[in-house]
Amino acid sequence: MAKAPPEEEHPVKAFGWAARDQSGHLSPFNFSRRETGDEDVRFKVLYCGICHSDLHNIKNDWGFSFYPLVPGHEIVGEVTEVGSKVNKVKVGDKVGVGCMVGACHSCESCKNDLENYCPKMILTYNSIYHDGTFNYGGYSDTMVANERYIVHFPENMPLDASAPLLCAGITVYSPLKYFGLAQPGKHIGVVGLGGLGHVAVKFAKAFGAKVTVISTSPSKKDEALEHLGADSFLVSRDPDQIQAAMNTMDGIIDTVSAVHPILPLLGLLKSHGTLVIVGAPDKPLELPVFPLISGRKMVAGSTMGGMKETQEMIDFAAKHSITADIEVVSMDYVNTAMERLAKNDVRYRFVIDIGNTLAATKP
Repeated sequence: MAKAPPEEEHPVKAFGWAARDQSGHLSPFNFSRRETGDEDVRFKVLYCGICHSDLHNIKNDWGFSFYPLVPGHEIVGEVTEVGSKVNKVKVGDKVGVGCMVGACHSCESCKNDLENYCPKMILTYNSIYHDGTFNYGGYSDTMVANERYIVHFPENMPLDASAPLLCAGITVYSPLKYFGLAQPGKHIGVVGLGGLGHVAVKFAKAFGAKVTVISTSPSKKDEALEHLGADSFLVSRDPDQIQAAMNTMDGIIDTVSAVHPILPLLGLLKSHGTLVIVGAPDKPLELPVFPLISGRKMVAGSTMGGMKETQEMIDFAAKHSITADIEVVSMDYVNTAMERLAKNDVRYRFVIDIGNTLAATKP
C-alpha cells in the first residue's frame, strides 16, 4: 500500500517549514497532524526556539535524519483543544512541548518520571510515533501531544524567552539537581557561554552557587560577569588562570559541542568533584585517567530531564524570573538564522515568531 503524502496522512491540516535534503535548506511545507485523542492537547504554536540540534538534524550531521524534516523542540503556544480525559490544562492555557513526545510508560525509567532515559523514548521530530507515522516539530502552526508531554507555563512567563528553557533550560537544570550542585555555597564551573551555558549560569546563581564561566573567548568576560551575574571568569587557554583555580570547583557543567581538552577541566575540580558533559561533540574526547583516580573525580553525562522535572524547572524559572536571552526572528529569516548559528553568531538563542510571521510565508 502506498504511503499517504504528508498532507493527507492525518485529518488536521498543518503548515510549517521543512528541510527536504541534507543541504538543510528550509522552505514552506504542507502536512497534517493527528486528530486530538482523548489524552491529547492541541495548541496553536506562537514561538519556537532554534536549538543547535535542529541545525545538526536538518543537515543530517548525525546520520539519522529522515526527510522532509520539520525541526523544532522548544515549542510554546496556546491550547486550542483538549481531549476528553485531559485534566492538566484547559483551552486558553499557555503550554509547551520540549524534546520528546512519547515513551513506553512501563519501564523503570518511565515509572521514575525519567521518560528521557526510556529505551523507547520518542523524540519530538525526526522520529516515528506510536501509530507508525512520522513526527514533525515546532516550526509549524499547530502542535498536538499526549498531555504527559505538555508543560504548563505560568501566566507571568514571557513565552518567547521561555521557549528555550524546554531544551536548553532542562538540559542544565537536571544535572545541577541530580549531581547535588543545586545548593547554596557550591562552586560551579560552566564551560561555554552559548545557548546552554548562559542559562546554566542563571540557574546555578538562582540555586545560590558561586559560578565561574570557563571560555576560550576573553571577549565574553564582561558579558558573563556584568550581564549574566557570574562571579568569575576563566580563559581556558590561559595556563596561569587555570593553575590559579585548580581544585576549587565542586562541579562543572560542560556545554561545549566541539572537541576540546578535558584535562584542564578535571584539574579545576576539587576531590570527589564531577564534570558533567551536556554538549555533544561529534568525535570522542580524550579521557585522562590519572586525575580521576588521584582525586576520585567523576566524568558524567546527562540529557534533558523527565516531564515531572521539566515542569518543576519551568515553575522554578517563573519564580526566579529566569528566561533565555533571545533574538526573535521571522519565519522567512530561518535559513539566515541557521547560517549565523553555525558560526555561533547569536546571543544566545534564536526564537522564531511563528504566531505573527508563519502564515505570511504560505505559497
